[in-house]
Amino acid sequence: MKINHTVLERFLKYVKIDTQSDPNSPTCPSTEKQKNLGKILVEELIAIGISDAEMDEHGYVYATIPSNTSKIVPVLCLCSHMDTSPDCSGKDVNPIIHKNYQGKDIELTGDVNQIIRFADHEDLKNQIGNDIVTSDGTTLLGADNKAGIAEIMDAANHLLRHPEIKHGKIRILFTPDEEIGRGVDNVDMKRLGADFGYTIDGESLGHIEDETFSADGANLVIHGVSTHPGFAFGKMENALKIAAAILDQLPKDRNSPETTAAKQSFVHPTSLSGTLEQCTVNFILRAFNDDELRKMEDLLSTTIRGVMKNYPNSSYNLLVKEQYRNMKSVLDKNPQVVANAIEAIKRSGITPHCSSIRGGTDGSRLSFMGLPCPNIFAGGHAFHSRQEWAAVQDMEKAAEVIVNLVMIWEEKS
Repeated sequence: MKINHTVLERFLKYVKIDTQSDPNSPTCPSTEKQKNLGKILVEELIAIGISDAEMDEHGYVYATIPSNTSKIVPVLCLCSHMDTSPDCSGKDVNPIIHKNYQGKDIELTGDVNQIIRFADHEDLKNQIGNDIVTSDGTTLLGADNKAGIAEIMDAANHLLRHPEIKHGKIRILFTPDEEIGRGVDNVDMKRLGADFGYTIDGESLGHIEDETFSADGANLVIHGVSTHPGFAFGKMENALKIAAAILDQLPKDRNSPETTAAKQSFVHPTSLSGTLEQCTVNFILRAFNDDELRKMEDLLSTTIRGVMKNYPNSSYNLLVKEQYRNMKSVLDKNPQVVANAIEAIKRSGITPHCSSIRGGTDGSRLSFMGLPCPNIFAGGHAFHSRQEWAAVQDMEKAAEVIVNLVMIWEEKS
């Protein structure tokens, strides 16, 4: 398939717009600056011929590519998120293109300590001769998920310029706040009006993810006993030290992100703040099934209770909240969604790889909101870090897969 690609041009533009989300903000979007990208995307969608493109008050961008076939075809949603991770700065991103990559370590000029080493990034071996985009090493790049946005925009641009390509109605959805687990909190499903969806938010070329973690968040508040340190003997129970003891008692050789892989589960502390009188620790709990997730909650609860026995005058509150669930149970009931994506990847000249993701996407929750929604590769790597990178040719292939995907749905309807 010959596409006059615009994906790189768009990607370089989008990553320069700071859209970092904020988990401590109660608003939607969590940061107003996410709307800066949303406004640009609406303008670009209108410019390529999508007249109904708009952004709502929550920062969600909706748009429609109308059906151009007489067949009755399920309405597809193509989804990517606009925000970047709070884990690493997304301000003043300076993207750099490393043309014709030849398998060497990539030194990032903005920070001499940031080196993308060939030995540490497995997929670099597949990029010989390709063009690699990085930041200058002082920020993340933003491929997660501005690569996906650029690919959807590139595919939409091609479809609108080639009406001979038959497809059903396509709904485009760009979301805020995915990185803080709130990406679909305010999606208007009736307004979206789609039957099946695809997030373009994956990693390596050819990969389609039909399984994610199931995820909960846990908030622990410890109430210690505060006294003047000069008169604290036998009285003070320092909430900070209690929190440190709990963290120290969690397993170090298992059930943590740094010691698990594949489908192993974990308990992960993400933040700690407070004083000797009151301290708060936030955790994320991850597993591939609900039974295992409950075991992670039990592990955390048992650890906390064991430590608290040593502090009889202190107390705690632990609140566990559901974040998202493994979408595989939904997708298994709708096998054509993944099957059509596999066929689209094959038609693009790529070997498909179905895999599980040790994370989640907007599709995780959308699947349980009535929109079965697997995740398709976007070509980015080393997400949430200053060593994040993306391959231009892989991004172009992702756009091609999208075009093939909508064609396949029309053909099979």
